[in-house]
Amino acid sequence: MSPSLSRIPSRSLRVLADGLTIGRAVAGLPLILALQQGWAVLAWWLLLFAGLSDAADGWLARRAGGGTSWGARLDPLTDKVLIAAPLLWFAASGTLPLWAIWILLARELLISGWRAGASDGAPASWGGKAKTILQFTSLLLLLWPPGWVGQSALVVCGWWLFWPSWALALTSAADYLKPQSGWRRS
Repeated sequence: MSPSLSRIPSRSLRVLADGLTIGRAVAGLPLILALQQGWAVLAWWLLLFAGLSDAADGWLARRAGGGTSWGARLDPLTDKVLIAAPLLWFAASGTLPLWAIWILLARELLISGWRAGASDGAPASWGGKAKTILQFTSLLLLLWPPGWVGQSALVVCGWWLFWPSWALALTSAADYLKPQSGWRRS
């Protein structure tokens, strides 16, 4: 732990991590509205804030020796909302195929249900974390606002990056659901 963080009580770090999760949850509605209204710049910044706050709250929770059980349950749900909103918007606009989005949403519901039954909230696997990072990156590139430098090329990169994130979503789901992962937890 860095010297400046070592002086902050673990409880305070956990509260800060939970506060970032709440902030990310609150950003969900403005993100949906920005997408609906065509406010590309606002949507992009909200999604960037969401991705950075997701990384920051996890980092803070690890520095505190672990987050709260409440945060462990809210964090993945918040991520789902913030990723589902642009995914559905891209499916509705024809940018991404609807079938791929439905499979992703089914995966998220399945894993969320499995996690809800786990007493510890079932922390994210490395594959699940990599999937989230790839999805946020893909969506940020796909949302790159018109008029910003390199918009056309970056949107195409975002589209191509979506597919590895989609494949990783499916493989990480299979890893979560293996019996040794806790599928049969009581």
